[in-house]
Amino acid sequence: MRQGTSTGHFFQTDAEQALEERRATKAANKNGNPVVLKSKLLAAVPHPSASSSLLIAESTGSVRRVDVDSGETKHVFRGPVTPVTCVAVGGSGNHTVFAGSWDKDIWSWDLETGAPGRRYSGHTDFVKAVVCAKIGLKDCLISGGADKKIIVWDIETGSRIHTIQDQTVSMMALQALVIDPLESTPEAVVLVSASSDPHIRRWRITPSTVEQIKEASPGEPNSVRHSILEHETTVYKLFFDIEGEEVDLWTASGDGTAKCLSRQKGYTTDDIIKHGDHVRAVAVTDQWVITAGRDEDIKVWDRTSGKLYCTLEGHYNEVTDLVVLAGGDRVASVSIDGTVRTWLLHKSELDRINKEKEEKANEVEKETPEETGDNLMTLEEEAELAALMEDD
Repeated sequence: MRQGTSTGHFFQTDAEQALEERRATKAANKNGNPVVLKSKLLAAVPHPSASSSLLIAESTGSVRRVDVDSGETKHVFRGPVTPVTCVAVGGSGNHTVFAGSWDKDIWSWDLETGAPGRRYSGHTDFVKAVVCAKIGLKDCLISGGADKKIIVWDIETGSRIHTIQDQTVSMMALQALVIDPLESTPEAVVLVSASSDPHIRRWRITPSTVEQIKEASPGEPNSVRHSILEHETTVYKLFFDIEGEEVDLWTASGDGTAKCLSRQKGYTTDDIIKHGDHVRAVAVTDQWVITAGRDEDIKVWDRTSGKLYCTLEGHYNEVTDLVVLAGGDRVASVSIDGTVRTWLLHKSELDRINKEKEEKANEVEKETPEETGDNLMTLEEEAELAALMEDD
């Protein structure tokens, strides 16, 4: 362990200090035209009516509307004093911002004026996911928490309609919720949930009932499974590819993969993307699959071949969310490093990035002297030789 005079170095291992120094050096890069904010960014959703704006959940306890083109903050929705982990837009007229917080509550504001609205209290641990839906005639808010519960709320009255837990397989902290746009009806919503265990669950929710949907077991026509089990550990992200013909389910997991689960095949894996580290976010266009997570890089994969096409480097800490912007030719990323970055997805731009990397790699190779028998020993080799001589 290295000791230093800086208070920031106390109790740091060499590896931790090296990581900190690497991130500090990398922070100056301008890749992705960074918008620099003063907090950790934990989630993001597109603004429903402004194509270049995001609503971003911040660790400072606020939701910030940011225009990614101008870099301007258009509004800050304040209230919580603990980190905001998730954000959604919904309610009557799609005019309300909802945010789940570490304080166990869901906060709300008017989207246009920023006026605070109702506060929804009922979880007994952090709120990790929120989504809005219309169930019957009611505008509803659905939240998932670290308390292992899903709660369905009447937005207008703030009352709890349902509290949901898996009664067959122990459900852990909720991580993601999404509404199935194909199977939901005006009378019943089909909700898909993911949690810190690898199980993905589907629920059919009406104003008066909740049913956990059983899945046909792959290859076993006469048996069923109570959940979808296609990952090895935590599933962080769920979304339906509404541009696809089958409206299949995409997932991102701590097992280092993103997967497309085929609806026609009983939500079994149809495509797999091996990102290589914790995958916190996945997004798709008609041409690309984009993944990001703990390793700081954003990886763009050819959707047809499944091969890695380009790696976008710029963030210097974990990437927590990805949003494909209107038009599908750009993706925005948010990170714990406090930056929002926007990346063009044109093939010509990705080719340019790949060419620059190749040229830099060739320059480094030319500058590196060829190894010869006269090379000096490294410091490690000198230390090892000195130790051997002492032993002798």
